[in-house]
Amino acid sequence: MANKSTESWGRLKRANHAIIDYDDIALDAKPDMRLPFGNGRSYGDSCHNQRGILVDSRPQCRILDFNKQDGILTAQSGVLLSEILQILAGTEWFLPVVPGTKFVTLGGAIANDIHGKNHCHRGTFGRHVRRLVLKRSGKREIACTPNMNHEMFEATVGGLGLTGFIVSAEIQLSPVPSHYVLETKRPFGSLAEYLALAEESESNSEYSVAWLDSLATGDDLGRGILITGNHAPCVKSPRYGEPKVTIPFTPKRPLVAGPVLRAFNWAYYRAGARQVEPAIVHPNAFFFPLDAIGHWNRLYGAKGLYQHQCVLPFYTAPDALKEMLEVSQRAGHGSFLTVLKRFGDKPSPGLMSFPMPGFTLTLDFPNRGATTVALLNELDRITQQAGGRVNPYKDAHMSAETFQAGFPHWERLELMRDRAINSDFWKRVTARKALIPPDMETPEINQAPQPGIQTMHLKSNTTQ
Repeated sequence: MANKSTESWGRLKRANHAIIDYDDIALDAKPDMRLPFGNGRSYGDSCHNQRGILVDSRPQCRILDFNKQDGILTAQSGVLLSEILQILAGTEWFLPVVPGTKFVTLGGAIANDIHGKNHCHRGTFGRHVRRLVLKRSGKREIACTPNMNHEMFEATVGGLGLTGFIVSAEIQLSPVPSHYVLETKRPFGSLAEYLALAEESESNSEYSVAWLDSLATGDDLGRGILITGNHAPCVKSPRYGEPKVTIPFTPKRPLVAGPVLRAFNWAYYRAGARQVEPAIVHPNAFFFPLDAIGHWNRLYGAKGLYQHQCVLPFYTAPDALKEMLEVSQRAGHGSFLTVLKRFGDKPSPGLMSFPMPGFTLTLDFPNRGATTVALLNELDRITQQAGGRVNPYKDAHMSAETFQAGFPHWERLELMRDRAINSDFWKRVTARKALIPPDMETPEINQAPQPGIQTMHLKSNTTQ
């Protein structure tokens, strides 16, 4: 066991944690004293358990099998998506869903049920998980699929690591002509113009995302660049390496605010407007542009950053999105990375998956203390009033009321939670004691177990 200072990507909270490897997991762990830990790319406190011990997944980082004919890959949970992509780089297979950074673990991608720029076509990452192996306290490893131990499978996908340690997973890859992308950029002059373009753009593009100028006002409110893309034939094999440039220090004050932010927004909008012809781009540039700069989160200053991501139903989104942009401007908080995407109707197998049909808006703000928290609370109010929800793995502030209104099935996850595992986030947003004591969890064997693997069915009303 080693002690290490850890922080989430928002850098709002730094804590000294005891760290253990998967091989050192105690079978008799005390309640709430463990939490699986990936690569620390969650923005808030879902990757913290201040009074407990983190179980480090990164040493468990082997590719176990790759069926090149059928595109099925099996790997341990600590492998990074960047490492998987490098294995796939010379093939005609690609991860079906990728987030905005490739430096997340496979286990983290499942535990957060990540989404990408192609949700309308592929849904969330969990839809492509064929099988996972879960280690729960005091038990052997449990194999879960959408059809076997399906209740535990559904709780684990998007379950924020609370159901156990994901040992390995088998995923179905997507066939592509190459990893490179034919990218098209199209400027739009207002939020209303984007909303009119969004559905049309996704009918002929695998990927679609919009960048917004958070400082534009009046008739230009919500102006931005619509970026779409499809995989394109290319003989080159990309490399998914580490950043070549790193921010070496943390400035006392944020460098992505005020005149710098205004100049960046103006330049980015003008540059996007000038790219009139589609261009074939490297997958790093299309999917993971911020990964080019190591520790870019330091640019937000010594106090860290808050990121707010919500999803809003189609019918309330136009008014709610407009109000959110205006509220942020009135609070004097410009967002450096303002992203708007459209979610489709592809259901996730995950009990607690964040996406739902509608539009998702992501805003990020340097932490300015009480004024920033007040703005976030107002954004939460707008989200809740519009019938939306806030993304748990981006969150560092929302109340139990906001969380429970957006995720009404949270009690079912609490019933399935491994009693040895908890997080600061879960304690904050559930704001109540466990629903059942550990000794009421009664597994039943429902089919012959594989060697070293246990199958189980929990006696609870958790059928989705």
